Amino acid sequence: MYKIRTYNAISNKGLSRFPSDSYEVGADVDAPEGIVLRSHKMHGETLPSSVLAVARAGAGTNNIPVADYTGQGIVVFNTPGANANAVKELVLAGLLLSSRGILEGRAYVDTLGDMDDAAEMSKLLEKQKKQFAGSELMGKTLGVVGLGAIGSMIANAALALGMRVVGFDPALSVEAAWRLSSQVERKESLQALLGDVDYLTLHVPAIEPTINLINADALKLMKPDAAILNFARDAIVNAGDVVAALNAGQLRQYICDFPMPSLIGLDKVIALPHIGASTAEAEENCAVMAVDQLRDYLENGNITNSVNFPQTTMPRAPGACRICFTNENVSGVLGHVLTVLAEKDVNVIDMVNKSRNDVAYNILDVEGQPSAEVLEAICAVEHVISLRAI
Repeated sequence: MYKIRTYNAISNKGLSRFPSDSYEVGADVDAPEGIVLRSHKMHGETLPSSVLAVARAGAGTNNIPVADYTGQGIVVFNTPGANANAVKELVLAGLLLSSRGILEGRAYVDTLGDMDDAAEMSKLLEKQKKQFAGSELMGKTLGVVGLGAIGSMIANAALALGMRVVGFDPALSVEAAWRLSSQVERKESLQALLGDVDYLTLHVPAIEPTINLINADALKLMKPDAAILNFARDAIVNAGDVVAALNAGQLRQYICDFPMPSLIGLDKVIALPHIGASTAEAEENCAVMAVDQLRDYLENGNITNSVNFPQTTMPRAPGACRICFTNENVSGVLGHVLTVLAEKDVNVIDMVNKSRNDVAYNILDVEGQPSAEVLEAICAVEHVISLRAI
């Protein structure tokens, strides 16, 4: 019986994928092998020694001490792309709110509550509507920074709206490139992109190279009538520099999903309460993906969409026992383990070895169930961090 501890409200569409006859799932489960969460902050919490993996039902993992868990051999999963459509749709809404006087017009209409003459109201609206005139998106240039699951969907949608789209992503994967329309113009640097756009939308993770990516220096490169949309992470944009640029007329508008005290009440800011992935469909998709990845790891040792371990999967050999072990990424460890198995007359049927930064992960299918002595001998190999037999 596997034990899974949950934090936050995880969609039942995902949790129901844990078979009830082999999984115990709940917020108060003791000694869990797996954890499923959304935004709950794990920093500073003591993790039970039983935990093998943590699955985040979402893309960002800032709420998880990933480096600490890596050193303990704990796999951290996320769900890239599961909420991409929800974010894409909100970004498109942000583009429309920024280009037309929708919010301003609605606010004005709400001031007319004392009028009881429909004809008089219609006449007044015809006179006043020009102050809420905007501009069309068609023909404007959208810059997309980060062309992963979300960025590529937004780029393609903007093209369908008749926009010109330019993009920058120094780490564009082959998979992402396949999703991206050939009409998207790739820029060689962020600096080359910034001065060419009417709208800028950001879709990169909050990591050291991207913190304060949009700062005073970057803002100076942009057109004064440009607008910035940030539905990625608050730390990517220096809010103080944005406010200064808005006040100085160096930027037209800032639309974001991350309200901060310095942004509240500013006419040129549209700040939403972090609702980019807040749709029933996105929450279900993230939960399903997180649960499926966690199950595959616990039951088969396979790793898909981990933020700290290498992607490592292998079909199970019929009738074999599976040994999975993590080690520091130094040479010779796998060789020593194979020597142990050979000395103990344990035959390896199939195997895969992958590494990522300072950690290596191995899956070995062997004939028969290895004895406790064999497993202890593998654990005793220098640089082995963790091991289990499935």
